[in-house]
Amino acid sequence: MENIDKIREFFKGDAFAAGAGVELLDVGKGYARARMEILPKHYNGGGVCQGGAIFTLADLAFAVATNTHSKLTYSICSEIHIFKSERAGYLFAEAQEVFNHSRLSHCEVKVTNEQGELIATFNGTGYRKDVPLPFDAVD
Repeated sequence: MENIDKIREFFKGDAFAAGAGVELLDVGKGYARARMEILPKHYNGGGVCQGGAIFTLADLAFAVATNTHSKLTYSICSEIHIFKSERAGYLFAEAQEVFNHSRLSHCEVKVTNEQGELIATFNGTGYRKDVPLPFDAVD
């Protein structure tokens, strides 16, 4: 099994993101791209994609990007800013780690729609534990 397949398999264990329909599309060193199709189960009372669903998409991309160093990294702080609502189609989250240290990681995530319009930005900081993951670090 290739390393990227091992990473995908590991993150299938994120039951909440999987239940929301988040799919991992691409992985690189300190990088991840994921998508989620907006379905009626994602709607809020106003009939648009709920902020928590958008957060879940961005959070999974953040988690993958910060864990590509093969050390268990947990979120210790995150925030999201939602600029535009969506009712249908796919949303994409592209995460890029902008700070990487032995203990701390910081990642910026952009959430866009199928037309490439910015829907939300997410920033997250993670804390690395001395716990190895079941895949090799991504080069």
